[in-house]
Amino acid sequence: MANVATHPQTAPTTSAALTAAEIAALALSLAHLGTGPQATTARRALHTLLDAAPHDDVVTTTLATLTTPLDTSTSDRARVIAAAITEHRVVRLCYGDAAANVTIREVEPVTCLVHRDHWYLVGWCRMRRGVRAFRFDRILAVESTGLLARHRRAERYLPFQRRKAS
Repeated sequence: MANVATHPQTAPTTSAALTAAEIAALALSLAHLGTGPQATTARRALHTLLDAAPHDDVVTTTLATLTTPLDTSTSDRARVIAAAITEHRVVRLCYGDAAANVTIREVEPVTCLVHRDHWYLVGWCRMRRGVRAFRFDRILAVESTGLLARHRRAERYLPFQRRKAS
């Protein structure tokens, strides 16, 4: 059986561009893998794939965050969030904002993303009745409510997406 890793002639010669939603999904999957050899190899592969194109300081910092394992407690919260995204379940967050105000929010999670040094959960906040991004390091606790969330396309919830004219 041919091994792509050891047989360069079987490896793809061009890298396929990933969408922001695909990068977010890969990154979240990697976020809670831990620090074992498979996780390290997967992070290195993602870093290699994304590093193929030239980028600025923001992207460089973001790539470093994407490919660095999360601490144990953040990883545990990421696992709950990832399951809720996959199962389309509402989560209840205990969230501390930048001013240290703590609120309990029910959120329909859509995706996660990384920008610079921080991970974010992006979803529909039922309390604010709108799309919000919640920094992982400010999520004090998270639990699934078991309630079904409305299915929402991730592409519509990611920043910097071009909108098609209607």
